[in-house]
Amino acid sequence: MNLSKGFLLVLVALFAYLSLLLVLPFSQYVLGAILIAYVLYPAQEQLENRVPPAIAALALVLLAVAGFVVPLVVIIAAVASDARQLLERINTDSIELAELERLMEERTGQRVDLPSAILDAAQNVGSVFLERSTEWFSAVTHILIGLGLAIFLLYYLLKDGDDLLAWMRELTPLPDDVQDDFYRRLDEVMWAVLAGHVLIALIQGTIAGLGLLATGVPNAAFWTFIMVILSLVPLIGSFLIWGPAVIFLFLTGEPLLAAGLFAYSVVVVGLSDDYLRPVLVDRYAELNPAVIILGVLGGVYAFGVMGLFYGPVVLGALMATLDVMNDHYDRLENEPGMK
Repeated sequence: MNLSKGFLLVLVALFAYLSLLLVLPFSQYVLGAILIAYVLYPAQEQLENRVPPAIAALALVLLAVAGFVVPLVVIIAAVASDARQLLERINTDSIELAELERLMEERTGQRVDLPSAILDAAQNVGSVFLERSTEWFSAVTHILIGLGLAIFLLYYLLKDGDDLLAWMRELTPLPDDVQDDFYRRLDEVMWAVLAGHVLIALIQGTIAGLGLLATGVPNAAFWTFIMVILSLVPLIGSFLIWGPAVIFLFLTGEPLLAAGLFAYSVVVVGLSDDYLRPVLVDRYAELNPAVIILGVLGGVYAFGVMGLFYGPVVLGALMATLDVMNDHYDRLENEPGMK
């Protein structure tokens, strides 16, 4: 290696490090934009046959924003409505504090001054709110900037996706057929994770939510959303919600509903994974459930929330890379040129 090549490598390493520092504060939003762009890219290719790339990308970005914002607004509205109804029921004029104090004293043997306790709690909440207001404002600002960045990145990833892929292929020092094989297997891994991991989580969370709705569990829509998120974690998943829901129904005098929800969740929700995963995952790539579990749990620690998606993808990409190397390594070692 001569001095010129060494100098160029140092410059590449330096600017790559500085670029990484710029990206890290918004890494979650960058990874999210890449993931959404990957999902929407086939639609972008179809739309480009009818309209210019910029218009197609803009339409898909608006669709993605609506698909995120509308459910979020619905969930917030549902939670706000539940909170308002709860506050209406907890009317201080209609609550017999003296009776509550008497019952608590009978059960615990200690005298409790409920009005003073409520007042102290309210004061403590107000103090915490004032102390944390600056941190919350900073966090909200960071979220808004990150979301704006993600939207812009999504637009340009869709609009200039072909140019980006061509640039990556040009920089990659592998023969074209090897690159084709590698990207094909990586694409299979990505769709296997999305179909067999994310789609199954959506289906299982929704099925479990129907059980909560049928048995009259409060705030069923909100808990369904939570179960969809938790279903991204294999083995545990929605049980963290429907399990306590069964206990809640039993303690509130509904043993038949509790038994029905338990049976429904164990049989229908639990076994759905056994039937859905072979259909959805095996269609794209064979990923062992251990790869999914390790990828999800390790991905959260490594990449934060987006690690739920990228953790399994990283492990699957490693397996795909090893397969490509096993198939082409001997030929590449004997070839005089890189391309």
